[in-house]
Amino acid sequence: MIGQVKAGKTTLVNALSGMPGLLPADVNPWTSVVTSLHFDPHAPREETRASFQFFEADEWDHLINRGGRIGELASRTGAEDELDRVREQIDEMREKSRRRLGRKFEMLLGQRHDYGYFDSDLIERYVCLGDDFENEFETDQNQGRFADITKSAELFLSRPEFPMRLCIRDTPGVNDTFMMREQITIRATRESRICVVVLSAHQALSSVDMALIRLIANVRSREVVIFVNRIDELSDPSSQIPEIRDSIRVTLKKHQGPEGAEIIFGSGQWANIALSGDVNALDPASAKALHNLAAGRSDHTTDAQSTEDLAWELSGLPELCKALSDRIVEGVGREAVVRVAKSAINHAKGLQASGKVVEMRTLGRDPSDLDTETLNVELDRIESASHDRLAKKFEAIIGDFNKRLERSHRSFLERATSALISHLEVRGDQALWQYDPTGLRVLLRTAYRVFATNSRRACDNVLTEAATDLNALYGTLLSEAPDGFSVETPEPPRAPPPVLLGQTIALDLKGTIWSRWWRKKRGPQAYAREFADLIRAETDPIIMGLRETHAQSLSADATKILDDFLADQRAILANVAASASDKNGAAIDLDGGRQENLQQTLERLAKYAA
Repeated sequence: MIGQVKAGKTTLVNALSGMPGLLPADVNPWTSVVTSLHFDPHAPREETRASFQFFEADEWDHLINRGGRIGELASRTGAEDELDRVREQIDEMREKSRRRLGRKFEMLLGQRHDYGYFDSDLIERYVCLGDDFENEFETDQNQGRFADITKSAELFLSRPEFPMRLCIRDTPGVNDTFMMREQITIRATRESRICVVVLSAHQALSSVDMALIRLIANVRSREVVIFVNRIDELSDPSSQIPEIRDSIRVTLKKHQGPEGAEIIFGSGQWANIALSGDVNALDPASAKALHNLAAGRSDHTTDAQSTEDLAWELSGLPELCKALSDRIVEGVGREAVVRVAKSAINHAKGLQASGKVVEMRTLGRDPSDLDTETLNVELDRIESASHDRLAKKFEAIIGDFNKRLERSHRSFLERATSALISHLEVRGDQALWQYDPTGLRVLLRTAYRVFATNSRRACDNVLTEAATDLNALYGTLLSEAPDGFSVETPEPPRAPPPVLLGQTIALDLKGTIWSRWWRKKRGPQAYAREFADLIRAETDPIIMGLRETHAQSLSADATKILDDFLADQRAILANVAASASDKNGAAIDLDGGRQENLQQTLERLAKYAA
């Protein structure tokens, strides 16, 4: 869940969890850290129901000594007065933390606080900041006591009605003063499968939200759902909603956002009121908006509904839950089903192979007496060859990816500096010059897509070659494999969206830092040289992040899938080999009925694995 400050993300998360009031969502507090709600079909571990992780010492040191990314940028551009302002804010923040936590608050850095329970007071202490920064915090129970240094919060809840585990992440947004939490939100988005963008009906989406648009522009449209919240505060939602929807579509198209993203309108407050059953909490203006929206519906299905049912239906939560469910079913849910089905098929075929052993003996033909040691040698050979193939393929793919990144980076810098020199030659340094970094993001995104496609193809090829080698091994064990026998290969890993490309860089900022850099007197070549150095310093972390965080992690994911696949096959083949070497006939005997049942099972599983 990402979005605008005070768009009502937390209220919406409470409604999605089915627990009104779970997370603090009053007017004054606002979420300052990523808060993850872990829902498990099984009872959560009793020893830890809530866990809060503080920033590491080096992360805090980066903020205190260098002012975070804003401080670094001010330093690079030579905006000394801006840097002084950042230092003042940091000193104020440090002093505030000392008042809250004591003079030795730095000793808490890097620690984790675990609890066997959680409630609103506990959560407020770690994740919520108030608007009144001058408030003195005198007791451990006060709001936001640890919020300055808390990096993440995790809550563990039981949901027996869920078919699989689910995690909802409530994020602080991307407009952090020092850009300290922008990276945390980016990381949370990269690790998530669905991105719900929460907007306020009063603000909708505008050029002010460019940081938000840049972030979601790197996520597939189908994995983005836009929820326009707080329609309960509109005076005439029935007529205003179509206007807001059109405005959002125009903004997304203009700034290369995910135009195909589904847009849902609703009210987290209505949903929570419906869940709590407290319709008296509905103030007159909100009730008026509710009935205005109901009256504007053409199907008139809401005419006979109670206020409680009406609030739930028009809250947008049923529509949002369906949108999320559809995406889970076709995304991570489908992947889970395919993974289980393919594994089950391979185990069923292992039983089929063992049954073949009995059949061969019945016909007076001995299967191959492939002892365990020889089998392990063959499996070691297949594993080693598969790892070598995968390593070589990824070495070549990552090498090509790095070249594309560097070429895109260099091309952008050359075009930008050339445009800067042309501007100076034509208009001089009195007219402020700006350059849009969208071109760089497009080039890097294209390079990443090529890398992701090549990685998937390479992983699929290696898995297929490993399966071919394994099929040959089955043939050796059985002298001949059953009809249609072939090992199922797992799906290659999914490449996470390159949301790192949405990170704020110097050219995105139109404020005083950039304009002060521009006003410094220097010649065209000096301008161009300093500009290139500044932008390279700003964009190098993005390039490194794509090379390391994305490329290396995808390579590691592919290796793990290969390892798990080979380990599974090693166990299955060991059982078949044991059956083949069992002279006493203790192998699994699959009579006609069992063979038929097994074949039917394989046919059913094949539909799920497709």
